[in-house]
Amino acid sequence: MSKNINTGFAILAVTLLLSSLSSSATGVKLVTAAGSEKWQIHDMNRPQPPIVDPGAPSAQGLAGRPPSDAIVLFDGKDLSQWRSVKGGPAPWKVENGYMETVDGSGYIRSEKAFGDCQLHVEWRAPLPARGEGQGRGNSGVYLMEKYEVQVLDSYQNKTYPDGQAGAIYGQHPPLVNACRPPGQWQTYDIVFRRPRFDKNGKVLHPARVTLFHNGVLVQDNVELTGPTAHKERPPYEAHPDKLALMLQDHSSPVRFRNIWIRELPEADQ
Repeated sequence: MSKNINTGFAILAVTLLLSSLSSSATGVKLVTAAGSEKWQIHDMNRPQPPIVDPGAPSAQGLAGRPPSDAIVLFDGKDLSQWRSVKGGPAPWKVENGYMETVDGSGYIRSEKAFGDCQLHVEWRAPLPARGEGQGRGNSGVYLMEKYEVQVLDSYQNKTYPDGQAGAIYGQHPPLVNACRPPGQWQTYDIVFRRPRFDKNGKVLHPARVTLFHNGVLVQDNVELTGPTAHKERPPYEAHPDKLALMLQDHSSPVRFRNIWIRELPEADQ
């Protein structure tokens, strides 16, 4: 090997080392083999998703009539389809066609369990807006009690990208920020494919999520690394094929309405 080639390799090695050290200092992990950047969980240095105006809701409201084969989980009248995760009836407030979180009451879960599904949820962050970052209009929609689609007032409210509205919490930021201002109703339309496990509990196929926020695609069939969590990435653990939906009480008076779900046929992944 020639001297020039040896020198070239040495320069390349030093360059990669300096890049690695610089990236570690800013919370970035470089994967040079793939030529892409991997960011730490809840990294404030991660680029913010572009802001997109989702347009105006229709004069008739955001939802209209659910599909004929949908299971209506909340029609604005009562919480008969929901229970407290602590046991007993769901303790959230119901009035004027919506349910509202009650600070300190805890999460609520659906009476029925679901796996592969299409889910429609409408939510509204409080007006006037209070707090900032994760402290403003915070809640969440949990698929199978484990996989959270973040609910947050992300209108002119900066936070870590994998924790803003439309994020798969701690894993995937939304492609764009399609959040409406606080006090306006917003829609989530979710297509969820549950994880598949073999008889020994090994993951055959990870969970996948497609999400439209106010009609705008923000998650495009993304794969989940496991259950969502704060500042960690828990691994998959085998669980039943169907589990309840769950809505989060995070001390913000977030409102929900027009919740319905369609069970989807099992599909090979």
